[in-house]
Amino acid sequence: MKILLLRPDPGHEKFGLGPFFRVEPLGLEYIGAALLAAGYQVTVADLRFRPGATAWVRRTAPRIVGISCLHALEYDRIIATAAEVRRLAPDAFIIVGGHAAAAYPAPLEHDLIDAVCLDDGEEVLPALAKAIDKGMPLTEVPALRLKTGNGWVTTQPLPERTSLDLIRLPARHLVERHRSGYHCLLFKPVWLVETARGCPHRCSFCSVWQFYGRTCRERSLAAVVEDFAATGDSIFVADDLFWYDPERSLELAQALKKRGVYKRWILVQTRTDLITKRAEVMAAWRPLARDFDIFLGLEAASDSGLEGIAKDSEVTDSVEAVRMARELRYGINGNFLVSHDWDEEQFSELWEFVAHYGLQRAGFTVLTPLPGTEFYEEIKAKIPDQPWSNFDMHHLLWEPKLGTQRFFELYAETWKRSILNTSGEKSLLDWVRQVKPSQWPYIVRVLWQTQRMMKPEAYLTEHALSRAPLSEPAARRPSVIARNEGGQQ
Repeated sequence: MKILLLRPDPGHEKFGLGPFFRVEPLGLEYIGAALLAAGYQVTVADLRFRPGATAWVRRTAPRIVGISCLHALEYDRIIATAAEVRRLAPDAFIIVGGHAAAAYPAPLEHDLIDAVCLDDGEEVLPALAKAIDKGMPLTEVPALRLKTGNGWVTTQPLPERTSLDLIRLPARHLVERHRSGYHCLLFKPVWLVETARGCPHRCSFCSVWQFYGRTCRERSLAAVVEDFAATGDSIFVADDLFWYDPERSLELAQALKKRGVYKRWILVQTRTDLITKRAEVMAAWRPLARDFDIFLGLEAASDSGLEGIAKDSEVTDSVEAVRMARELRYGINGNFLVSHDWDEEQFSELWEFVAHYGLQRAGFTVLTPLPGTEFYEEIKAKIPDQPWSNFDMHHLLWEPKLGTQRFFELYAETWKRSILNTSGEKSLLDWVRQVKPSQWPYIVRVLWQTQRMMKPEAYLTEHALSRAPLSEPAARRPSVIARNEGGQQ
């Protein structure tokens, strides 16, 4: 049986740091490895590169087509991709999976789609392929939201969360043709590595912990070391919470050193309060890469701001974490959340905080209620009808306290204070000097794209083009309710 796995082009790079991040479709590589082991013919096609879905469907003639949906902003693009596939392969079984699909499948319950995967695809997709291959009832396949003649139904869940050590290392060769196109910040090519899944914390804006039930699963040290050793010189660790387990983190650092695994560059994501409690872990990991960056969810410039999003940490943690990391020569990349409810004083407070602590390498995103979170359920009734692509955390989903124009004036001014402003502290020439001559076209292109974030008129133009009339909240949209009754998680 031939199976085609698609990573659609999400088309969300008008604002934000998207131009700086194009990483391999690691989830599809894991699923591909599981399907190959089960004896199926697998193709992974990354549609962010040529050719498009039409060419891949014609080339592979698949019986099953899996489409990845990682973020809510991709819902409309997923349905459009499914329509393209369906025109060429009317009998193919189309399944959508990925974090956003599993966390909130309702928008994907569409006539063009046959099923949505609600759990780890490495276990669900081989079971689905076997059922289709053997003519078994699909209702017996676990962890599906399945289209039937009687409407959409949910099959039984997996008996338990899949142990990561039962999951084969990713079949990276399936996307090797695109390797040179995968990049992060100033580094390319970049490999994506996963050592754990989940998060035990409870930030209100995040759907990760709500989907995983505040659990965190870890892969064995031997498997992680093998994966690190098999990847290239620049890696981005995909874990939502790196260094969560201090004992394991120290053992992993020691195991990598013993294996002789050292990298040119590593990027990890973690919390500020973990850094302040893990000085010995931080010291142990720093020698493993020539350049080592940490992405921190700084989120707010005040304790009241952190409390409002259930961050369960304080601003003193942010300040101390940045100090400790810099002392050990880590690079700090952060992110702050900007709320629809802000007034001018809160923007000023953020600017002063960034300037005082030298946090110009931070990004700034609009606090967005993502589907699959309690925050979304609380507020969805006030969100007007609009494309799902507006959930990119750089659009306004409803009228802000300051009014749209003034909000975007201040939001653009916030971005001007970042290192990405080539008219500010770091010029285009300064950026170019940091990369090889062969990468000059890349860095110039992505910086040119990001300069739109400094211009309020760019946001205002996009806001006007992407919004439907503001009178009808999304929660009452007939197009959603009619096909999703009883289907929301």
